[in-house]
Amino acid sequence: MTPQMYVERPPLPELAGVVRTVWIQHTGETAYVQRHLPTGGVEIHFPIGGRPQLVGPLTGPRIEVIPARTTIVGVRFRPGTAPPLPTALDDLVDERLGLADLRGGSADRLGEAMARAATPERALMVMQAHLVREFRSGVRVDPLVGEAVRALMPWHPVGIDTLAARLGLSASQLRRRCLRAVGVSPKVLQRTLRFQGFLALAQAGAAASGRRGADGIAGLAADVGYADQAHLGRECLRLTGLTPSRLLGGDIDRCACGHEHSASYRPFLATRGPRDSFKTESAGRA
Repeated sequence: MTPQMYVERPPLPELAGVVRTVWIQHTGETAYVQRHLPTGGVEIHFPIGGRPQLVGPLTGPRIEVIPARTTIVGVRFRPGTAPPLPTALDDLVDERLGLADLRGGSADRLGEAMARAATPERALMVMQAHLVREFRSGVRVDPLVGEAVRALMPWHPVGIDTLAARLGLSASQLRRRCLRAVGVSPKVLQRTLRFQGFLALAQAGAAASGRRGADGIAGLAADVGYADQAHLGRECLRLTGLTPSRLLGGDIDRCACGHEHSASYRPFLATRGPRDSFKTESAGRA
């Protein structure tokens, strides 16, 4: 019997600035219920033998039932980056669309090349090589939005008006540029990244800094900027549909799904910088 499996990996070095993680997923002999969570970025999901889909920026959980004996390779982009698309990302929020419907023949050719790959690992390399060629050929990323995304990470609390002024924009200009390049407003992105920061610390087995006299989930919530544990709980329900304890399976160093997420949380935590380092209970825990 083939077991259910999900493995995240770092992207090719040439994609590290635009892709957060890539993955391979196999379902077993029964269908698998997948809970997709907001990350601030878009994703490509490519069932081997099927048609690739683009998942737009999410603002809440999306439940998908993946059929039994299905293999999917996927790419999760960083906020503000995406493959070439004919529309602004705010038109794709909470949408799941066929990639061929958005990009025509190029998506079909990519699908044919991936279908010829001998293994899922090879198919994932084919997809990444295709993306490298696209970004080298001139995919434009808004540099000011890139700066805004870095500033909105949970390790550097900043007001939206202050950020806009720092970038030489009005608040409305920053909002318009974020909607076009990210899909959501700066405030919504900030809330999403704050929750992603909490998940990253939890999955890395990080110990709370204790700066507000709290430890465990409450301490990690304080470290990423939540007012208190109740604030985290409300945001977790809004973004995932679950309480923190249900999402994490009752343990702050793993999630209930049992998947390995280190390739996703490690680059996220790397944005903290040396002054934001927290103690970890065991270095390199996966």
